[in-house]
Amino acid sequence: MVGVEEKEQQILTAYDSYADAIFRHCYFRLYDREDAKDVMQEVFIRAWEYVCDGNAIDNTRAFLYRTANNLVIDRVRKHKSYSLDALKEKGFDPEDHAQDAARIADIVSGREVLQVLHRLEDPYRAVVIMRYIDDLMPREIASVLGETENVVSVRIHRAVKKAKQLWEGEFIHEA
Repeated sequence: MVGVEEKEQQILTAYDSYADAIFRHCYFRLYDREDAKDVMQEVFIRAWEYVCDGNAIDNTRAFLYRTANNLVIDRVRKHKSYSLDALKEKGFDPEDHAQDAARIADIVSGREVLQVLHRLEDPYRAVVIMRYIDDLMPREIASVLGETENVVSVRIHRAVKKAKQLWEGEFIHEA
């Protein structure tokens, strides 16, 4: 039987190894720093609870990404859209936030890339993020998503093709 110290060490090691990557994954899926931090923390809370319930985690990385993916999907489904007028009444100034978002996007990896990534449909955006930002292999992505490796590979191929079309359509024609 695994003791509390071993369980704690397993989760602390997982946190040290994967917290930044899980945060980055959540950020690129949600485009909100605070939401991404909340989801990342919830991932590790769920991992801790899972281990404390007596369950074993065979592949920590896949478990964490699967949990993050499910939490992101839940958060997106619950997301409510707000009207700009209602947000302004609560003190939201789109000029300030637009400048902050643009600066963050430039720092992360370029505003244009983020715009194209944001325009991809979620199943495609998710696999692109997992493959090229999180550096997961197709078999690992398949494990996270509960899909076959072939389905994931096809989805990655289609996502890259769609991203290229979006890129060329949006940025080449502006020049």
